[in-house]
Amino acid sequence: MRVRKLTFAALAVAATLSLTACNDEDLTGQGDPSAASTVSPSGGSGSDSSKGSDGSEKAGGQQDTGSGSDSGSDGGGAEKCRTDDLDISATDGTISGDTEGMVVVEFKNLGGKDCVLAAYAGVDLKTGSGSLSAERTGQEADTTVLKDGESTFFGVTYPMNDSGGSGVSVSALLVTPPNETKSFSVEWPSSNTLPVTDGSGSSVRVGPMGSAGQGGES
Repeated sequence: MRVRKLTFAALAVAATLSLTACNDEDLTGQGDPSAASTVSPSGGSGSDSSKGSDGSEKAGGQQDTGSGSDSGSDGGGAEKCRTDDLDISATDGTISGDTEGMVVVEFKNLGGKDCVLAAYAGVDLKTGSGSLSAERTGQEADTTVLKDGESTFFGVTYPMNDSGGSGVSVSALLVTPPNETKSFSVEWPSSNTLPVTDGSGSSVRVGPMGSAGQGGES
């Protein structure tokens, strides 16, 4: 009887050890799914990481693909407007009674697709006394998406000659679109001349894209 009790006790211990081993194997097996579940959230956070902790990077990425909050509907990812794709013209936008003259420059997109213009174009005046570069007005301006077939306008203001003398004649405007190196020469549309000054008077200034209306355009 004692022998049988000992045998049963030994079997009970063996069963306990076997159960413990099985539990250990189960726990070890669960370690792999646990590791897999750790990888899965990290994959999810990978997509979240493109947003940053507060989503700011994602928003910035969307703005970078276009220009401003309207980039999605206005042709996000559009390239810069190239000189060869623009019809550039100028009209006299001076209003009677103004103390300064104004020339309105038009950029019309003929490139067959939307393109992007930064805030300011480069403008130089060809005068009888040499080339004169227009200064930026300093007005804040956003990047402009110029749709195919549409136009945008900006103004070039200048001091008018009221001295009674012949003044400095202007023959043309040399216009360079933003972020471009190729310029386009436009005939000076006004009969006004610039005053002869020692540099202390008002300067020739160029406004940002969209800073003027259609001016003298009919």
